[in-house]
Amino acid sequence: MEQENAKILNRGEEDEMELQGFRLSRWRLAVVGLAVLSTGGFLLLLLYWLPEWCVRSTCTRTTAQDAEVVLLRSTDEFRRWFLAKVRVILAPGRSPFHILDTQTTSPSSIPSPDTPTPATGKGPRHQTSQIRYFTHHSAKYYWNGEAQNFEVLTRLFFGVNEIAVKVPSVFKLLIKEVLNPFYIFQLFSVILWAFEEYYYYAATIVFMSFISIATSLYTIKKQYITLRDMVAAHSIVRMSICRANNEIEEVISTDVVPGDVIVIPSNGTIMPCDAVLVTGTCIVNESMLTGESVPVTKTNLPNPVQGDRDAEKDSAFSTEEHKRHTLFCGTHVIQTRFYTGELVKAVVVRTGFSTAKGQLVRSILYPKPTDFKLYHDAYLFLLCLVGVAAIGFIYSIVLSVMKEVPIKEIILESLDIITITVPPALPAAMTAGIVYAQRRLKQIGIFCISPQRINICGQINLVCFDKTGTLTEDGLDMWGIHRVENGRWLSEESAYKESLVKSQFVACMATCHSLTKIEGQLSGDPLDLKMLEAISWTLEEATEEETALHERIMPTVVRPPKELLPSEPAASPEMDMSMYEIGIVRQFPFSSALQRMSVVARRLGEKRMDAYLKGAPEVVASLCKKESVPEDFQEVLEEYTKKGFRVIALAHRRLESKLTWHRVQNVNRDHVEANMEFLGLIIMQNKLKAETPAVLQDLHRANIRTVMVTGDNMLTAISVARDCGMIPPQDKIIIADALAPRDGQTAKINWRYADKPGKMPRLEVRDRVLCSGSPLSFPLGLSLSPLVLHGTVFARMAPDQKTQLIEALQGVDYYVGMCGDGANDCGALKRAHSGISLSELEASVASPFTSRTPNISCVPNLIREGRAALITSFCVFKFMALYSMIQYISVTLLYSILSNLGDFQFLFIDIAIILFLVFTMSLNPAWKELVPRPPPSGLISAPLLFSVLTQILICLAFQVLPFLWVQQQPWYEQWTPLSNACNTSASTSTHSMTNISSFEVDPDYISNYENTSIFYVSSFQYIIVAIIFSKGKPFRQPSYKNCEDTPPPTVGIDHWGMKCLSWLCCQRNAAPKARYMHLAQELRVDPDWPPRPTTTTEAKPCPEKDYPMICSS
Repeated sequence: MEQENAKILNRGEEDEMELQGFRLSRWRLAVVGLAVLSTGGFLLLLLYWLPEWCVRSTCTRTTAQDAEVVLLRSTDEFRRWFLAKVRVILAPGRSPFHILDTQTTSPSSIPSPDTPTPATGKGPRHQTSQIRYFTHHSAKYYWNGEAQNFEVLTRLFFGVNEIAVKVPSVFKLLIKEVLNPFYIFQLFSVILWAFEEYYYYAATIVFMSFISIATSLYTIKKQYITLRDMVAAHSIVRMSICRANNEIEEVISTDVVPGDVIVIPSNGTIMPCDAVLVTGTCIVNESMLTGESVPVTKTNLPNPVQGDRDAEKDSAFSTEEHKRHTLFCGTHVIQTRFYTGELVKAVVVRTGFSTAKGQLVRSILYPKPTDFKLYHDAYLFLLCLVGVAAIGFIYSIVLSVMKEVPIKEIILESLDIITITVPPALPAAMTAGIVYAQRRLKQIGIFCISPQRINICGQINLVCFDKTGTLTEDGLDMWGIHRVENGRWLSEESAYKESLVKSQFVACMATCHSLTKIEGQLSGDPLDLKMLEAISWTLEEATEEETALHERIMPTVVRPPKELLPSEPAASPEMDMSMYEIGIVRQFPFSSALQRMSVVARRLGEKRMDAYLKGAPEVVASLCKKESVPEDFQEVLEEYTKKGFRVIALAHRRLESKLTWHRVQNVNRDHVEANMEFLGLIIMQNKLKAETPAVLQDLHRANIRTVMVTGDNMLTAISVARDCGMIPPQDKIIIADALAPRDGQTAKINWRYADKPGKMPRLEVRDRVLCSGSPLSFPLGLSLSPLVLHGTVFARMAPDQKTQLIEALQGVDYYVGMCGDGANDCGALKRAHSGISLSELEASVASPFTSRTPNISCVPNLIREGRAALITSFCVFKFMALYSMIQYISVTLLYSILSNLGDFQFLFIDIAIILFLVFTMSLNPAWKELVPRPPPSGLISAPLLFSVLTQILICLAFQVLPFLWVQQQPWYEQWTPLSNACNTSASTSTHSMTNISSFEVDPDYISNYENTSIFYVSSFQYIIVAIIFSKGKPFRQPSYKNCEDTPPPTVGIDHWGMKCLSWLCCQRNAAPKARYMHLAQELRVDPDWPPRPTTTTEAKPCPEKDYPMICSS
């Protein structure tokens, strides 16, 4: 029954959660209250740390509809628990949800200004209904009775349109910080030490904790203020809203609600909400969201064609499908183009935290925890130390009872064992290495906003690279053009020719782009800029005064250069080239999903319009008439792409005369982009960055796999991969063309070989699979083994597919790094274990690391520093574990004679020795090169445990030896709490009452030979252990000197430990732990691999646990 009542929130999204409803129980609250009082408040702390226990102990299970408290659990790998209180508000109407379900957001259903909306409150108020909701991570979830679930309904109760980043008060931050289990344990330790009269040591720990808490509060407060200021900048602006009778009302952006029709000013603005453009066009800078510094053109949402069967379907607005018509919150509208009497208008669709900017801010405010084996093992190791402390606790009680020690001292000394075994300074010691690594990264131009990910960088064994702007230069150079006439290729030539001025090919180059003028300078996609520069045409846009003289929007006009125009006057007006110009009437922007863009243009003096198409060669050819595409099109295309050229195809079509200016503004894109005439190819050259081959070679030497993820053509990507060394010359290439299901057919993969061999041997580990084809993000009943293990180039990848590829690689236990230039890579950069952005724009906030160096040389530097920080964490953790065990052994031995270490002895060990060693052993910089052997990923491993256990035994032996040896000396006298080895008169006087009272009694029980011996020996043991665990080469430089020729004396401890344990436990025959290793073993015995040339693998129904096929590059 419990599982039946569980609801799923945000199904299929990144923040998907399970929901369970609970109702408060009075008798349970009373029982818990009594338990809290009886445990001195400790149970209350436990319930604060564990929300699930808190809800289940104070509430009873009920349905979600009747819940007073909801218990949420994330469905990701972290399985985190949250609780939220359900609140109730009154809303007008019988069922507000029914009204919402009947509304659509499209140009045909724009709410008129006089239409009553929930925000204006003009609807009927004679009926009210109760709406139940709760708030989680700045999002409100309302109970929908029809769906029988809680949903985020942004159109129900809008609230204020603002992304309010509330900066918590210092008191709230202090309470949250102090209630951390670590500080609670420190508070317990300080109270215990105060009872034992260790005032100096307790005061020192309190002072250090105060500094740590103050530093943490300052950092957290500063981060909140910085985020609030970044979000608040330009978030409140004045806006114009269309009301009844086209009246314009000036309001503050915080009062805007979904459904409002806003006017976009001609001089631009910062968008305070998400809105869909319904009239006019806008030039927008979306670098805040995408990292792409090139402005994009936003066009109005097309009206559904009257009488069209799909009109009903087209009327439903989707932010993802219509993002080319959507103005996102936080983006900068640079300029607008508008109609006379009908301004550029947009309908508000999302406000506040529901906007694109709001979701980005939410991801920063509530990040996912870092999942790393080191942290799991650290908790397990601490539990082991707690187990050791429990043994010492029982030992001290039994020993003290046997020697008739007072009960007060028994309790204090037994609890003191726990504070010794679990070192309070462990978190600070573990953080030191990360802080130093972050500082070194900053010195080499790599900035980190997530320091905990530095350790994870040390485990990266696969790096995905974007191609354009990352492996290759940003700019493209025009190499030439290859035209087609009547289905036949012409010779290669330059586009800058007088004979080509009036050709459809050059007209397509001059018009089919998204360039615009901003402050007199051409701005847009670099490829479009190079294309227009190659033909030297000029672009002019209508001014505001020119537009005001016409009833319709004035088109953008392009003209050829004067040098290419004939100098002699024309014989007729039709032949007059001095008046030759083309106006761009309608633009269909480039879509990464469609891989093409198109425009509708008209020449001056012509009655009929022309459609021009530009895009990926395969896509353009599929939209053209078969007779216009040369028969050897595929062979010619392969010839260019194998040489590494970027190839763009052009096409043209003469439109029907019935398509007037106004009809073109509402025509469907599919209608324009059909039955085209193939014009030819534009060949662009994209050069590798100088640093790329050397960096990839370093990664290959370190056994780090490299993968290219690009939206470009497959063969172009192959050529770049060959040139940069990602695919060695001797490797065989298998191309996997992934085809989406269509017309009732199942999805399938066509396998072919790039070199077309006659007989193919078995595929070796080093051979490569390259994926290409239509976008696929659906589950297939196909094994992902070949693609996950051998996929080297993934071409034709949409931005969301890059993220899916990262998730698939992580699903088989790869530690994945992603390096991109920030454009369309934000999702993948954020999802990877280590995302490295080469863009310094605001989009770098989505990436844990940002490099000032605009090339991939930052990748090996980051991995080296990550490895050094990871090894430092291991060294510090082992040292702190040994420190606690050494002190544990010392105190346990002294307890046997009813003695202990003194206040100043503890102070000297912890401050003068331990802290000094911890903060200096973390200073080692990274080794100068990457080595093939990766560092260990967890503490619970054979070599690390071997080194720790052997050191514990050695330290135990060297403490027991002097403890027993000093007792065998002829001058030794057995010590009692009433004797004093430091007072010579005590050992020479008679045992009379007068003499006993004449010398000073030792109040701390420390003045004995055993104490002095153990203290001296243990002090040197701390130093020796620190030297032993301070590993240098091959991951860090030595502690004493950064010398390449002289390795430190402790390099091989873990190495020989692994060798010994492998020999003892026959570890060589153990099964591999990583899933991709299991897949590699299965693939070696798979009789169907490698596939035969020109074979096809079709999808079959797959079980739920099968992986989704995301090879679609």
